[in-house]
Amino acid sequence: MITPATAPAAPGTGVPWPPGLVPYVTRWSAEHELPAPVVLARGGGGTAFASEQLHDRDRHGVLWIRRQVHQGGGIPLFSKVHSVRQRYAMRRLRCQVCREPADRSEQDLLWLLEDGRADRPDWPEREVAVHPPVCRGGCVEKVTEQCPHLRGNWVTVRVREPVLDGIFGRLYLPGRPLPVPATKVTRL
Repeated sequence: MITPATAPAAPGTGVPWPPGLVPYVTRWSAEHELPAPVVLARGGGGTAFASEQLHDRDRHGVLWIRRQVHQGGGIPLFSKVHSVRQRYAMRRLRCQVCREPADRSEQDLLWLLEDGRADRPDWPEREVAVHPPVCRGGCVEKVTEQCPHLRGNWVTVRVREPVLDGIFGRLYLPGRPLPVPATKVTRL
């Protein structure tokens, strides 16, 4: 679903995003993190929310940040993703821009990546991507024309067997009386 909006320039870029196109996974300024005190989980094994609910964890037991869902509210924050929509698109292999099914052939799935060929000789083998795949319905062209992060530095890659096997999030350290957020980490 492409959210209708007349968006200002992406923060810090001066590059305007075209009216009418705000990628599905983009976070909006009205989608604030909801207060949820982090406590030690029962038995001391990890963290939990003080008033944890069933939807706070995914099927692997990972605790997810609570965030308002108010797509289209305020202004789009193009450099940030909305965790609920990003997780949905990743799990269901939906286009990160329009939410339609990602482009899939009999052999592979289409992904849009920052070009990393100069980084290592076997790139893109074992590449880790935090953004969902894309469709061929014009989304690749629209995003690569407008996204300052990708401008002139992107490639499309066909992936035979994508594996969802990692998470980016906050690491908490033991603290008194509550766990203390330490840093953001990627765990595979």
